[in-house]
Amino acid sequence: MHTLKQVDYFLEKIEGHLIVLILSLMILFSFGQMISRNFFNMGIVWGDILLRQWVLWVGFLGASIAARQDKHISIEVFSSPSSLFWKRMIKTFTRFCAGIISGFLAWAAWSFVLVEKDSESVLFFDLPVWAFQAILPYSFTVIAIRFLISAAALVKNDSGRRRQ
Repeated sequence: MHTLKQVDYFLEKIEGHLIVLILSLMILFSFGQMISRNFFNMGIVWGDILLRQWVLWVGFLGASIAARQDKHISIEVFSSPSSLFWKRMIKTFTRFCAGIISGFLAWAAWSFVLVEKDSESVLFFDLPVWAFQAILPYSFTVIAIRFLISAAALVKNDSGRRRQ
């Protein structure tokens, strides 16, 4: 489990740097588009398509980091159970379920990317669509693993407390 957490930490650092890089490029590129359209009456035809793909990447990388830092969107079904035991049980159960559901979404996203790859569709400059959509199965897989690690950590901490 320790090695898995180290890999997860390393991935989070890479994802964070990618988000900074992509957001910086998005700001520069969209500002350049605005300047070229307003002052030179021209723009880069494929620019908006690229910006949409970058938004997809930033969103999914951000969701992946949010899952690791426990800052993801959650719905409190049982907002105030009476005991700490039940709070931990509910949290463990919801994390496990979220991990399983994210796993199914990763599988569906992988199937989607394979269909896009088989269709050989391109965005611009002969760049394949599936290369930009590869973030979908990656993110859902990492999110699933992070939820399952979190659930396992809760179980491990709970069993350690019972032995004491």
